[in-house]
Amino acid sequence: MTAIELRNKLISVIITPLLQLFFAVALVIFAWGVVQFLNALREGGNLEQGKQHMLWGILGMAIMMGAYGIITIVLGTFNVNLPTQ
Repeated sequence: MTAIELRNKLISVIITPLLQLFFAVALVIFAWGVVQFLNALREGGNLEQGKQHMLWGILGMAIMMGAYGIITIVLGTFNVNLPTQ
């Protein structure tokens, strides 16, 4: 196995799925925060916990998008194409 094949496997098997998983987790946290916030509005409860979950969900999604962008920029700088699955 060459270094290029190893790098492509690393990106396509480990890094990309991990980024997708973390993005999905952040999206679920955001959605749960929306549900908590709307439920607190309806029942007159504490809105802060829903706000915090929404904030952390958005922050997590932004971090994952940034990580993907940084990886794309670094690979583009060295003329390396992202591997196709």
